[in-house]
Amino acid sequence: MKVRVLGDPVLRKKAVPVTDFASVRAILEEFKMTMYSEDGVGLAAPQVGISQRFFGMDDGSGFKMIVNPEIIEHSDEKEFGEEGCLSVPGVFADVARYKWVRVRYQDEHGSYHEELLEGYPARIFQHEYDHLNGVLFIDHLDSKTRVALSQQLKKIMEERQKEMKK
Repeated sequence: MKVRVLGDPVLRKKAVPVTDFASVRAILEEFKMTMYSEDGVGLAAPQVGISQRFFGMDDGSGFKMIVNPEIIEHSDEKEFGEEGCLSVPGVFADVARYKWVRVRYQDEHGSYHEELLEGYPARIFQHEYDHLNGVLFIDHLDSKTRVALSQQLKKIMEERQKEMKK
């Protein structure tokens, strides 16, 4: 699996719900290996060209597959934390995220789970959840920060265009 980067249209599409859990299980190991080989703590299906609503994450407590996730409740308060993204290589910036989120999702077998996530796990979940809606972390940045990063972002998209022409 190859990680798609900024400029790839699949990253801006709203992903469709998973109905075939066997297809998720079939790619689970390769998906997990891709995330870890890229040094990621999360990887969303659109990042590898699959426009379906699932992602993997590891907040330090082991890999977890999250399928058809929902954020059902969140804190009023947000906190800033540095984020990066495998699809926006080399770019890091502070992003405001909810301090906690109550989430519901299915695992790769279709079983339902509900959890309250706080801090780092909540940040990872929100970041990956955004990918399923065609949103990248850079979309949360203020205009001053986006302008400061614009040359870096432009370079990533130009590199992608060169790769596509090969």
